[in-house]
Amino acid sequence: MLVIIHGNIKTMEEEDHADGYLKIEQGRITALGDMREYSAPGQQDGEDIQVIDAKGNLVMPGMIEAHCHMGITEEKKGMEGDDCNETVDPVTPYLRAVDAINPMDAAFHDALKAGITAAMIGPGSANVVGGQFAFVKTHGRCIDEMIVKAPAAMKVAFGENPKVNYAGKDISPATRMAIAAKLREELTKARAYEKKITADPDMERDFRYECWLPVLRGEIPLKAHAHRADDILTAVRIAKEFGLKMTLDHCSEGHLITEELQKAGFPAIVGPDMASRNKIEVRNMAFKTAGVLSGSGILTAVTTDHPVSKIQFLPICAGLAVKEGMALEDGFRAVTINPARICGVDDRMGSLAVGKDGDVAIFDGNPMEVFTRTLCTVIEGKIVYYDEECGLLC
Repeated sequence: MLVIIHGNIKTMEEEDHADGYLKIEQGRITALGDMREYSAPGQQDGEDIQVIDAKGNLVMPGMIEAHCHMGITEEKKGMEGDDCNETVDPVTPYLRAVDAINPMDAAFHDALKAGITAAMIGPGSANVVGGQFAFVKTHGRCIDEMIVKAPAAMKVAFGENPKVNYAGKDISPATRMAIAAKLREELTKARAYEKKITADPDMERDFRYECWLPVLRGEIPLKAHAHRADDILTAVRIAKEFGLKMTLDHCSEGHLITEELQKAGFPAIVGPDMASRNKIEVRNMAFKTAGVLSGSGILTAVTTDHPVSKIQFLPICAGLAVKEGMALEDGFRAVTINPARICGVDDRMGSLAVGKDGDVAIFDGNPMEVFTRTLCTVIEGKIVYYDEECGLLC
């Protein structure tokens, strides 16, 4: 059992606790509330009890990165550690992130040190269809034991990246029209396969199209790389045509088409605004976008797109969005409950509530401010990062 006492608890639910407590047993939150209601746990059956006195510091849900390539594009390893894009075929839906994520990548420790307890990780955007994302916890050595949901999304990409990658190779796509056409062709074939497998469950399975079934059945979304306004709207058009769930990842010009996105109803994962404008399609990228979208009622998260910008800067990216107009509370939500909802895991994380995973971060201030230190990070009741100088462990 892990007990946190005297914390300034920000739950991301309806009620916070300025002087509160939190209990975690067998990986799940079993109680939380005001210290006036707290009773110390008794020692039962030799159970090991750890107590953290938060001393009034901020206690909040572990943060969530909704879109990154951590462990697939590894730091310090060059080509040998880069498994982000299979750049020989523009349509590769059958690729699985779990087969390439290396938990030994130093970025995982950086995430823990920043209070980030979970991440959506998957292939890059070189292909029209890149493959399947996985949602994982950020602590562990075996990726199979870190998985929360896999597959968690199907990566598709619009605009400049597929165009540039296949230009000059005598392979389609070379235009935005071809990108859309290849995706429609693939979805049409996948839908035909779904109809056949529904009519005859005993038929021989096709590995190439089997991976589309969770998408077509609405169990997981398309994860659409789209920066430019016209590419965003093409993604919306195709998702509507096929009746699919979708997240709009990057959404750099989303602030230019807010009314259209309100009508479309898809959530946005905005960023990496800390990166340079090194491509034509990101020339209108700005930290104000997240605030404009969230202020318009669009479910919005913030992303680093690690390693495009470093994963440990996730809360700073949210802070810069707040600086450029996003409401402070929306900044907190953009790295906790909103990405949990967007990634389909809000039943387990994103807020502090009884029954949810015991994923907690403790800070000596607002994590969106650059001088704030992470004092402790907890995943499923286990302390996975601890600042020895903070003296919180009783």
